[in-house]
Amino acid sequence: MSGFDDSLLNEVDETVRVRLIVNGRKVACEVAPRDMLVDCLRDRLELTGTHAGCEMGACGACLVQLDGRAVHSCLMFAVQADGGRIDTIEGLSESGLLADLQAEFHRRNALQCGFCTSGMLINAHELLSQSAQPSREEIRDALSGNYCRCTGYEAIVDAIDAVAKARNTGGGAA
Repeated sequence: MSGFDDSLLNEVDETVRVRLIVNGRKVACEVAPRDMLVDCLRDRLELTGTHAGCEMGACGACLVQLDGRAVHSCLMFAVQADGGRIDTIEGLSESGLLADLQAEFHRRNALQCGFCTSGMLINAHELLSQSAQPSREEIRDALSGNYCRCTGYEAIVDAIDAVAKARNTGGGAA
């Protein structure tokens, strides 16, 4: 007698149906209770703009919006998002909500390798939704949970600052 309870084997393979609204579309995914939201988005829904970086919530590459708030999808089980509205970088880009931020990131070369860019844009979008004209210090503070190996951050801060100023004057980014 091994002491191992064979009835636990069935629980390992058990899946749960998760219903979400992702980028405005109703979807359902079969996930294991332990599957992370980032894996559901990338592997099942093929939304690969959400990146799995550190898998500890420290780099910000996995950021998505859940019910209008930025969350680390690498720290959230997919079942926790059941019934929620998720906007990924793909959905926010397609909606045009990030167009000025994307253009300014491009113009200022604030996206070099691009791995961190989706999380940076989601964080910048949330910041500018909450504060029309954040200070450069507030921008840096908002980005403190995003890790970038390439840019040195200054171009990213410049891009977000330029978009905030342009939005406040009613013009395009300077």
